[in-house]
Amino acid sequence: MKIENTQVQMRKGILEFCILQIISRGEVYASDMLEELTSAKIMVVEGTLYPLLTRLRKAGLVDYKWVESKSGPPRKYYTITDEGSEFLGKLDDTWKELVSSTKKISAKKVSKTKTAKS
Repeated sequence: MKIENTQVQMRKGILEFCILQIISRGEVYASDMLEELTSAKIMVVEGTLYPLLTRLRKAGLVDYKWVESKSGPPRKYYTITDEGSEFLGKLDDTWKELVSSTKKISAKKVSKTKTAKS
């Protein structure tokens, strides 16, 4: 088993949460989201972001508006909806529980006196 595969799956599991967190701060352009996710080592593949944004929009969690650009075509800026904010609040609660739980589990060390069961 390759560690990289497990690491990718762990990152994918929190991608939606991270995207909603970024959008919840205010209007944001997709390439700015991609840059932040990439620099945080959450995501490096552009092809993953756009389908996820479409799914979040269809679910009513985010919305977008077109804004004219001085240096090219119009840009799509995303915002979080009221429903998205409520959803994000629940995800945030879940995230805090998961962090707490994994810290408890990972803090326990194997006793040196324990032996393997036969």
